[in-house]
Amino acid sequence: MTELAIIIVSYNTEKITRRCLINLKNNLKKYSISHEVVVVDNGSKDGSLIMLNNLVLNWKELKVIASSRNLGFGKANNLGLSKTNSRYVLYLNSDAIVSDVDFRDLINVFKTQKNLGALTVKVLLSNGLIDPASHRGFPTLWRSFTYFFGLEKFFINIPILNRLFGGYHLTNLNLNEIHEIDVPTGAFLLTKREVLKKIGGFDLSYFAYGEDIEMAWQIKSLGLKILYYPLWTVLHLKSMSGLKKNDEKIKKKTSFYFYDSMKIFYRKHYAKKNFWLINQLVYLGIELKKYFDNR
Repeated sequence: MTELAIIIVSYNTEKITRRCLINLKNNLKKYSISHEVVVVDNGSKDGSLIMLNNLVLNWKELKVIASSRNLGFGKANNLGLSKTNSRYVLYLNSDAIVSDVDFRDLINVFKTQKNLGALTVKVLLSNGLIDPASHRGFPTLWRSFTYFFGLEKFFINIPILNRLFGGYHLTNLNLNEIHEIDVPTGAFLLTKREVLKKIGGFDLSYFAYGEDIEMAWQIKSLGLKILYYPLWTVLHLKSMSGLKKNDEKIKKKTSFYFYDSMKIFYRKHYAKKNFWLINQLVYLGIELKKYFDNR
């Protein structure tokens, strides 16, 4: 059994996936650890498979699984997991660049904190700011309201009020200090195999987007905590195959999955606690946001 399995899902991102893997390989040479890397190609139509098969020739720890169709993020990751045998599992996006991360240190955190269910590092965007999706609270009605109506941003620098209005992205917490969060991003999510066995991997109700929130919910439902550990940093070149694509067909399909995931999560965890009318207003709000964001 290896110490670490790294699972990457690729979909029509040949150049950026290659950059991801080359950086990852160099990083793993720098900080030696027994590992296996599995790339699940989700039916790419570009040159991804040729590129991946060329990399396999000189990287014995790399395994490529080629799907004839797009399985979705969660199902593809679950497929990748089934082909691994390791104590710890890192879910890594194909557009996440790992240049300087000592995985031995991250794994040691799990060994010293027995109630730790998952961990993420400081995930930065190309502009040098933190990826908001990597540092979140669960999207309750209040938190979602304050975020989507701009109250989180308005009160972000005001103590106490940023705690009250900034729960969606936990804006009251110091991004340079280690602390607990509710939701990390699936772009860099490290957990234990034994935890994944208990929750069953990613929930297949979600095709794309929302899987990381659901997994975080399931992990915390086990009484385990999720840690933000900013001693190491990765770069996230976001939306390389999603909402910001120039292809309108891809953008529309991705937008559908993005907003549909909001409905799925709300229906699973909040709808039963609220009145019918409130639920209908929430679903209407999601539809309206989707409509105006796609205009």
